[in-house]
Amino acid sequence: MSNLQLRVISAVVLAVVTLGLTWLGGLPFRLLCAAMTVLIFYEWTRMCRPVAATGLGLLPEALLLVFVGALVAGLPASWLLLLVAVMVVVTVVVASMRQPSMRHAGQWDASGLAYAAIAGLSLALLRDGDHPGLIAILFLFAVVWATDIAAYFVGRAVGGPKLAPSISPGKTQSGALGGAVGGVVAGLLLAAAAGAGNLAVLGVVALVLSLVSQAGDLFESWVKRRHNRKDSGTLIPGHGGVMDRVDGLVAAAIALYVIGWISATADHPAQGLFPV
Repeated sequence: MSNLQLRVISAVVLAVVTLGLTWLGGLPFRLLCAAMTVLIFYEWTRMCRPVAATGLGLLPEALLLVFVGALVAGLPASWLLLLVAVMVVVTVVVASMRQPSMRHAGQWDASGLAYAAIAGLSLALLRDGDHPGLIAILFLFAVVWATDIAAYFVGRAVGGPKLAPSISPGKTQSGALGGAVGGVVAGLLLAAAAGAGNLAVLGVVALVLSLVSQAGDLFESWVKRRHNRKDSGTLIPGHGGVMDRVDGLVAAAIALYVIGWISATADHPAQGLFPV
């Protein structure tokens, strides 16, 4: 089987599973978010730890498991955010008590905990268990996936100056612009199909999410280059690691969660974007 065939099959399977759990919402979707959180942190540590051990033992992993349990249990946003803050502070403080090389590794562990946990938290609370949550996640998927597809094809067709050659040599400015347009169009089509009335606002939100998604992609590329890695992992056949597939998605999810929180509440952010 060719690499292209593996990529297509993996992408279809992932899309079907993700959309199915998104439709169900509630506990099934929280379990998906929990699994994503664990896998992101696992790949982060495999990339960023200079040696097998950090000098912190299994402290970061234990803290993450506590957070994942709270996420699956459906604790309120205030408790989840407090847990994230505690995890990061404890990891940084314990790392500061170690020798200098371990302090540096501990700082990367703390960053990974924050990145993985906030990503999982944002997705889980955006979906919640109601209709606005379903529309919000589908809106997010539409924008991010259309951005990726449009950026790829426009970049290949048009070419031109590179977007960030020192970080990701394959990305072009034309691709970034095409991705942004594609993301906005897809987001507006999804919102219109869902019967949303605030299309002008959602168009701006879609543009923000598209740009943040591309920035998230560049951020992960920077982390990989910083640690001399080509892929974040090998879990997904033909695609690399989980982080390679969800880098833009989790960045956009965090942005959409913050926007929804400002519009509504931390526990039900989607209701501020797609009111019933």
